[in-house]
Amino acid sequence: MQIDQKKLALQYQNKVNNAQGHSFEGYIKAGCVFYDQRGLATVDKTPEPFRVLKKLGNGIFNGRFTARAQPDFQGTLAGGRSIVFEAKYTTTDRMTRETVTDEQQKALAQHAERGALSAVCVGIRNDFFFVPWEVWRDMKKLIGRKYVTAADLEAFRVRFNGAVLFLDFTHEAGRRWIHGNPNTKEWRFGGNGTEQEANAEIDGPGHTADGV
Repeated sequence: MQIDQKKLALQYQNKVNNAQGHSFEGYIKAGCVFYDQRGLATVDKTPEPFRVLKKLGNGIFNGRFTARAQPDFQGTLAGGRSIVFEAKYTTTDRMTRETVTDEQQKALAQHAERGALSAVCVGIRNDFFFVPWEVWRDMKKLIGRKYVTAADLEAFRVRFNGAVLFLDFTHEAGRRWIHGNPNTKEWRFGGNGTEQEANAEIDGPGHTADGV
């Protein structure tokens, strides 16, 4: 029997991506704990809908996950504003817009229209970003294509200390957005747009999330 090497390679890569994706979610959950302990935000992973197909007795059953439209993470920032976001990770050098499904995009848009902080938390290899929904939505218009690289998302890079600190931007563009600037004309992909780097430590006076 002939072995399809390309198929095997694809299956292997899919397993790697799946494992890395679970690790990425773990890093985000650690960030949620970080903010919760400091009273800055309470954010939780949205449970995945699950349908029981057959009860086997003794608490055992067969089932499967069902499609969902709710964002991966939802919660509340100190002060009362809602926050919702999808979590997307890739081991490649780019992330396509379609990674966020039509249903997920609709959910993010609805939350954003009602005033929530709505975003896509992106992991590209060892780089992490928290991209405003409006920027993700207008990706094609802003950069002329439907995928982004780490360089494209630099303005929305967030800190990583073993946890993805999704509220702690390293550049001013992200901090302006999180404090309520909805003007996408001021947002540009590729570098920090001459924005000044944040020099404060995570828990220092300049801690971004302190002002959320």
